[in-house]
Amino acid sequence: MAKVKITETILRDAHQSLAATRMTIDDMIPALSALDDVGYNALECWGGATFDSAMRFLNEDPWERLRKIRNVCTKTKLQMLLRGQNLLGYKHYADDVVTYFVQKSIANGIDIIRIFDALNDFRNIEKSMDACRKEGGHAQGCIAYTISPIHTFDKFVTDAKQLEEMGADSVCIKDMAGLLLPYEAYNMVKAMKETLSIPVELHTHYTSGVGSMTYLKAIEAGCDIVDTAISPLAMGTSQPPTEPLVATLAGTEYDTGLDLVHLTKVAEHFRGIRERWIASGLISSKMLGVDVNALIYQVPGGMLSNLVNQLQQAGKEDQFYDVLAEIPRVRKDFGYPPLVTPSSQIVGTQAVMNVISGERYKMVPKESKAVLKGEYGKTPAPVDPEIQKKILAGEEPITCRPADLIEPELDKIRAQAAEYIEQDEDVLTYAMFPQVAEKFFKWRRAQRHLVDDEVGSAEEGYQPV
Repeated sequence: MAKVKITETILRDAHQSLAATRMTIDDMIPALSALDDVGYNALECWGGATFDSAMRFLNEDPWERLRKIRNVCTKTKLQMLLRGQNLLGYKHYADDVVTYFVQKSIANGIDIIRIFDALNDFRNIEKSMDACRKEGGHAQGCIAYTISPIHTFDKFVTDAKQLEEMGADSVCIKDMAGLLLPYEAYNMVKAMKETLSIPVELHTHYTSGVGSMTYLKAIEAGCDIVDTAISPLAMGTSQPPTEPLVATLAGTEYDTGLDLVHLTKVAEHFRGIRERWIASGLISSKMLGVDVNALIYQVPGGMLSNLVNQLQQAGKEDQFYDVLAEIPRVRKDFGYPPLVTPSSQIVGTQAVMNVISGERYKMVPKESKAVLKGEYGKTPAPVDPEIQKKILAGEEPITCRPADLIEPELDKIRAQAAEYIEQDEDVLTYAMFPQVAEKFFKWRRAQRHLVDDEVGSAEEGYQPV
């Protein structure tokens, strides 16, 4: 057994999970050199919600952030999370946008792209996987792990083999809700290692409290890489902590080769950030503990908090458990989608509406209709035909790859954003988040004018000696 490799999530998923993706590049820069020296398999530093949040909440250009990280981290591979045909947004984009986005991601410093689809419809990740490999990147095919009557052990292994046949350089089991139990992980990884010739990586969250045990059993079964977070921003809804796993494996056949003393120095920096965030209320105590409800209801922690907020706004908090009981029924009606962005939000919102309206599917958001119509792709199981008929009201469902129906749109978007574009990448930013991007671009321009004015005033007042 080769040494186990570790992908560090502190720069992306750790703060996305615990602190609503609010880590700034200034928070990161002091630790980048030390992180680069650790010897990680990769630093997950981009993608997911970081792209949107950087602009929306932090007034940062996500592309510039990536370039700054790449400039310091010259020894360690940089990794991002991509939602296949959804890229980093919440709808499907045309193939020309997907291809260009992957090209620019790699050109700006990304080495490994973890690509997943919320429905595990692999037609939706073909284009981004092909583009990644064409650009010389590592295309990691991803399986969204979930529990349902149709998500069997054999299905996940078959899915992994399909990803390998599609050209994936490695396969990741993405357990976004922390539902994968230790012995199930052992059996699944063992079967995958016996079936595949490419590396297997496991990603989980500590939400349910079993994450570190799950990693240990997966490693014993031959798992090549696991995702962890440096301890100050680990556990809770984040990943299992890096340092305890490194210590546990030290001196064994699975030894990571990482230096625990060096890791504690990295942790010192992020401990200060954690304390600052706790003091400001950015990190809630609810995010730090173990939530056994994740195992009981099979609902991700973030989805649970969203449900509470929706019920509070409707003045229906007393119906929380009714909604929890309704979620599995909606999920069955919708063909058992994994509860991951965006399907978790869609299923959860529909369950809330079913309960508070007192009638199932009396109110149906456009996103629910889109799932039943096939706009997101093929659901793992067939959707309920009666409910589909009622909601589509005569419209024909889509059976092809959804993006086949989308005309090339890059040139049109470039024309729409022309007045704001200062770098090639801006067209992609605008493509995914037009309203957020326009606001950010205007702010960026105003900041530049402010600096120019200050420089001009200084020059006007300059007196040579």
